[in-house]
Amino acid sequence: MTIMLPFLYLRITDNTDLQMMIVISKSGLSVISKLLLILTYNIMSDITKAIQAICDEKGLEFNAVLESIEAALAAAYRKDFGNRQQNIKVKFDPETANIQAWDVKEVVEDIPEEKLLADQEELTKRREAALAEGRELTEEETADLSHFNPKTQLMITAAKEVVKKAKVGETLEIVLPVPGEFGRMAAQTAKQVIIQRLREAERSTVFDELKEQEGQIIQGVVQRRDKIGSIIIDLGKVTGLVPVNEQIRGEQYRPGARMRFYLQSIAMGVRGVEIILSRANNKMVEEIFAQEVPEIGSGAVEIKGIAREPGARAKVAVFTSDEAIDPIGACIGQRGSRINTIITELGGEKIDVIQYNEDAATYLKHALSPAKVESVELNDETKEAVVNVPADQFSLAIGRGGVNVRLAANLTGWTIKVVEKGGEEKAVSSEDTEVTEKTENTDTENTEEKESTDPSAPSAEAEVAQDKEGKSEE
Repeated sequence: MTIMLPFLYLRITDNTDLQMMIVISKSGLSVISKLLLILTYNIMSDITKAIQAICDEKGLEFNAVLESIEAALAAAYRKDFGNRQQNIKVKFDPETANIQAWDVKEVVEDIPEEKLLADQEELTKRREAALAEGRELTEEETADLSHFNPKTQLMITAAKEVVKKAKVGETLEIVLPVPGEFGRMAAQTAKQVIIQRLREAERSTVFDELKEQEGQIIQGVVQRRDKIGSIIIDLGKVTGLVPVNEQIRGEQYRPGARMRFYLQSIAMGVRGVEIILSRANNKMVEEIFAQEVPEIGSGAVEIKGIAREPGARAKVAVFTSDEAIDPIGACIGQRGSRINTIITELGGEKIDVIQYNEDAATYLKHALSPAKVESVELNDETKEAVVNVPADQFSLAIGRGGVNVRLAANLTGWTIKVVEKGGEEKAVSSEDTEVTEKTENTDTENTEEKESTDPSAPSAEAEVAQDKEGKSEE
C-alpha cells in the first residue's frame, strides 16, 4: 500500500515492516503525527487493541492490564498443566500471543522431614492454646519452629538437581513447558481472575486519585439514605458515605441533587474504597473560604480559628500582616458577593467574620460580635472572662439559645460570662448548655426582634461595619 500526500510519501510493505520516505513541510507536521498514530494502531494485534480499549474505558495503565492477564494465565496454567505446589509466573506477548511459564522458588536450607512434622504438630498445639485464650499466635512465639512452604520454597538439595550452582537465598525460575491450548475450565478460571484483577486495579487507581484530594472539597450526587440514616453519595466510579453525625441538621439531601462535600477520610477496606464525607466538619468552612476568597487561597489572609454549630451559625476569625489588605472586607466581597456565596453553599448557615487579635480582651470583644461590649475582665489562671454589656446588647451577646456566647467561647478558648450592666442584673455563662429558662423567656423575643430589625444580624456587610466601628473606638 502506498500513501501519497503533498508532504508525505509512505509505502507499507507488510504488517510488521514499514519502509518510509517522508518529505515534510512545516505545515504538515501535526497531520503526519496523527497519521502515524493511526497507522501504528492499525498494525496492532487484536489482543493489543482489546487491552488498549480496556485501558481507555477503565482509565488504567497498559502494564496493569497486562499484569492482570499474566496472572490469569498463570492460574489457568496451574489448572490444566500444573499443580498447587507451583508458584507459577507467566510472560505474555500480546503481539504474538506467545506464552512463557516459570516455577519461581526461593532456595532454602535442607530440613529433615521428621523435624518438619514435629514442628508442625507443635505449631498446631500452640495455635490451639492461643485460640483458647482468645488471641492469635504471634510470630515471636513460632520463631523457634521450622518453616517450609513447598509452593514458594525449594530445599538446596532439590535445587541443585535443577541448577547445579544453586545457593541458599537465591531465587530460581524453573522453565515450564506449555503443552497446548487451555481447556474450558481453565479459560473460565482465567476470566474470573482477569475480572477480579481489573476491579482491584481500578479500585487502586480511584483510591490513589481520591487520596490526593483528602482534606479537600469534592462534588457528588446524592443517591439515597440508607437504613441507619447515612447518605450515599455518587462520586463517579465510587460512592461515599455521609454519616448522620457529619450531616447538617435540617439540611435536605434530595436524590439527584449535586452538592459539595468535605473529603474527611479515605481508606482501602475489605469491600473496596471506603470514603467518609462531611458537611458538618469545620474544615468544610475553611476549604470553601479558601476557594471563594483568593486572598485566603494565596495565603495573604489567614484563618486563625473557626467555631461552628452546623446549620445554625459559624464564626470565622481572620488575620493578615499586610496592612494594605482588609481581611474582613476580602472575605465579604463587594456588596457581600463572596460571603453570600459561602452562606448559600452551607445551606444558609449564618457566618460572622471577625478580626483576630493577639490581645485576648480585644479578641473577645470581636468574637461576641454583633453585640457591642462595654468592658472585659480576664482571669489568666482559670482562662475565664467576664464580659460586661449594656442592657440593650445582652440578648444579642448571648444569641438565641446561647449560640453566640458558646461560639465566641469555642473560638477564643476562653470561658465567657456575659453580665448585663444597667437595669436588671443578669448573667449567662458560655458553659451553660442552654440559656436559663427565665433568661430565655425574657430575651428570646428581644433577640428575634433585633435579628429581624437590626441590619447587623443577617447582613454580613453590616456585621463587618459594626466590627470596624468597634476597632475604631479602641
